[in-house]
Amino acid sequence: MDEDRLRDVLARLPGGVVLVGTRVGGGFHGLTATTFTPVSLQPPLVLVCLDRLAIARDAILAQGSFTASLLSRSQHFLADRFAGRAPVAEPSWRDVPHRLGDNGLPIVEGAVAWLECETESVYEAGDHDIVVAAVTAGGGGRGEPLVHWERNYWGLAPT
Repeated sequence: MDEDRLRDVLARLPGGVVLVGTRVGGGFHGLTATTFTPVSLQPPLVLVCLDRLAIARDAILAQGSFTASLLSRSQHFLADRFAGRAPVAEPSWRDVPHRLGDNGLPIVEGAVAWLECETESVYEAGDHDIVVAAVTAGGGGRGEPLVHWERNYWGLAPT
């Protein structure tokens, strides 16, 4: 299938928007992911797909642990920033409201939910890596989640 056609088709699949955070050395790194999903409750596992060209990918894989903050609708600017769509050479956590989880990694304040994860397996899949991770901690916040659909950000509306 033609890549542009596939992009158009897959844009019809809505997804939650997650900011994946980690630390290497003295600095935090992060990226926006829309392919994040639960895998298992027993044991608790999730998966996230990382673009191999993403600046933070190597840091996330090297650290072996990460946080996943499900962004709220009002945090769309963070999604753009860590997806490389904002006018920033490399996204920084300096002015992102966050706290540190038990694993010492950043959790976005105001996120709808968050998880702390330890990498279990990494699978190469085309231009992405599929990372399966064990969930070690998590919690919920408030607000409406940010959803990515049709190449735009949306909120939810009940039917």
